[in-house]
Amino acid sequence: MAIVGATGAVGEEMRLCLEQRNFPVGKLTLLASARSVGKRFPFRGEEIAVEELTHDSFAGVDIALFSAGGSISLEFGPSAAAAGAVVIDNSSAFRMDADVPLVVPEINPQAAKNPPRGIIANPNCTTIISLMALAPLHAAFGLEAIIASSYQAVSGSGAQGIRELEEQVKAITAGLPFTPKVYPRQIAFNVIPQVDVFTDNGYTKEEMKMLYEGRKILGLPGLKVSCTCVRVPVYRSHSIAITAQFSRPVDVAAARAAYADQPGIQVVDDPAERLFPVPLDTTGKDACLVGRIRRNLVLDNALDLWVVGDQVRKGAALNAVQIAELL
Repeated sequence: MAIVGATGAVGEEMRLCLEQRNFPVGKLTLLASARSVGKRFPFRGEEIAVEELTHDSFAGVDIALFSAGGSISLEFGPSAAAAGAVVIDNSSAFRMDADVPLVVPEINPQAAKNPPRGIIANPNCTTIISLMALAPLHAAFGLEAIIASSYQAVSGSGAQGIRELEEQVKAITAGLPFTPKVYPRQIAFNVIPQVDVFTDNGYTKEEMKMLYEGRKILGLPGLKVSCTCVRVPVYRSHSIAITAQFSRPVDVAAARAAYADQPGIQVVDDPAERLFPVPLDTTGKDACLVGRIRRNLVLDNALDLWVVGDQVRKGAALNAVQIAELL
């Protein structure tokens, strides 16, 4: 087993997931850039030194977890596959390739079998969390369209996003000036309706991922999606407000029942007791939480819901390790 990008937030979470889930690792190789060589990380009572990532790093590796950015995946992923490893890639580099499976293990595990290029893609974090809530409803009612607004934590931008929020809060409370660096506008005590870059149609790349990736994962080429992704001053865990329209009549009780015994998703939904999911409920945890389930008052055969999940864990590292468990 190898982790590429082992010193990053997702790479570190991958290592934790492997240990916590008792994954059968004979040898764990930690790979990163030359500047990280020699750093040591704990794993099952030992200290493992980081090695430099090269095209020759994958001899004897069965599974390689990649989380070092799309350019690294494009350069080194094929080398890992050529050496006999199955690559599980967390970047967007291969997601829409027709011969690369895009997998959420609770939804389409069969897609992970026999990947033609030896590469399996991990979906976008917001897509994973959303589909964890939508897949059981699709099975019950037949999903046709999604309207969604995401509330995405600053850790989705990496450690630099967390630092920016912390520094801005300190500056504001101390009455000091500051200049935003990571985000185009102030993030502290604010929200920013831009995640990723804008495309020609006025949507961002992040927003379009839910359309393209949702169609591929669910096997619904006609799925309609309109999404607005918003960065919020939360450290960790993404939240998504979703309106989902279905081909068959919907029933709230039946929708709640559809989640019974479904792995990875739990209902927290008692408005009278003010019980509903919030980001802190999922931070550092495996399961996504869904609540505020109700009939939409505008569209026919439609439900509104609110889903929350840890985007570093289920939205990235855990999902990749679960794919490895399928293998």
